[in-house]
Amino acid sequence: MWFLTLLSLVLVLGVYYVTMPNDLLSTKVSSEELVKETNVQVSEGDILIAMRANRDEEISLEKDKLEQILTNNESTKEEKNQAFEELKLLNLNIGKEEELETKIEEDFGIKSFIEINKDNIKVVINSKEHDAALANNIMRSIQEEYEEKMYITVEFE
Repeated sequence: MWFLTLLSLVLVLGVYYVTMPNDLLSTKVSSEELVKETNVQVSEGDILIAMRANRDEEISLEKDKLEQILTNNESTKEEKNQAFEELKLLNLNIGKEEELETKIEEDFGIKSFIEINKDNIKVVINSKEHDAALANNIMRSIQEEYEEKMYITVEFE
């Protein structure tokens, strides 16, 4: 979803740039404008959004690769079965990541980013406080969702 939003924004800006009159493009920028400093403020929520956008892009590329294997006539049955299973697991992980993010927000009132990779779960918390007790409670809360032992890491941003 984020990828499509960013892609449509780039497309709109590209069309705007192409249709812009040439006299606006040929104006010179004064040296004073070049020297001005720009202060960029990055909020903690922006970090989580950027991580989600990167994750969505990675997932999209992985899905495309697996779908190409599934639709390729030259792929063997074993390759197609393996690609199908990986695609199914990828979709399950996406749903579980969203479910766990919602659970953390409801239980602890904290925004988070979760990435599941096989039996590893990476949790990034939107909090300046580095609280070991909170991290331990988050790990226990996530582990309750699984029957098998998961390797959970919690990072504070």
